[in-house]
Amino acid sequence: MSVTGLVKRWGSTAAVDGLDLTVPHGSVLALLGPNGAGKTTTVEICEGFRTPDEGQVRVLGLDPISDSDALRSRIGVMLQGGGAYTGARAEEMVRLCASYYRDPIDPQWLLDVLGLREAARTSVRRLSGGQQQRLALGCAIVGRPELVFLDEPTAGLDAHARIMVWELIDRLRADGV
Repeated sequence: MSVTGLVKRWGSTAAVDGLDLTVPHGSVLALLGPNGAGKTTTVEICEGFRTPDEGQVRVLGLDPISDSDALRSRIGVMLQGGGAYTGARAEEMVRLCASYYRDPIDPQWLLDVLGLREAARTSVRRLSGGQQQRLALGCAIVGRPELVFLDEPTAGLDAHARIMVWELIDRLRADGV
């Protein structure tokens, strides 16, 4: 993935101002900074959800805006706010996300790995914050993506769940994601 001269403005405020970034294949990158520093904006541009005002972005060799259809099947996205249907059950949500891909990870296995087996029949709105975070992560990786964007993947998780997420991220990296 590469970002060159990325600029995104909101009125007179530059949320991202001339960012250059290269992320080698099989690496993990964390964007750190205070609230309002442009981290989420940068990630949303790389995912193809926002259009940059200036600069060039290539994700897996593709332009996230003009090649969005080709790119979406190759990436996983965990949004900061989760993004799940609140009335759906956890297992239904993972199965729905899996249905979008040709060769998804087995939803039952994924629920086990994420510690969500007991919550499989619980509606998303009734899950704890940590369970919702783990569900969002599961939905991001169920399609076996080549690249995963995780926006604050451990926010609201207890210490044990954070370690589990870090270990899962390390396994994804080891598999070339």
